[in-house]
Amino acid sequence: MPTIVVEVMPKAELLDPQGKAVAGALTRLGKQEFADVRIGKRFEVKVDGAVDDAMLAEIRELAVDMFSNSVIEDVVSVSVMAPIPSTGSGND
Repeated sequence: MPTIVVEVMPKAELLDPQGKAVAGALTRLGKQEFADVRIGKRFEVKVDGAVDDAMLAEIRELAVDMFSNSVIEDVVSVSVMAPIPSTGSGND
């Protein structure tokens, strides 16, 4: 069963208080190499059948209409998750 992943982030021009808090915590932990942190949302939508251009267009429309608040957020990606290869361990 294919999974479509939708990623939503706060608009770049808006303050991200959660991201700022995490960035501050990283600095306090001595992690100076990280300049900025922004926190967003990820949606995973499992679909029956094959994923085609029409299905992706429908998900993009849902992402804009339902998954995000267009006033403060942008839909930054809609992609099909690659299946995880089986390891043959029997724990799949």
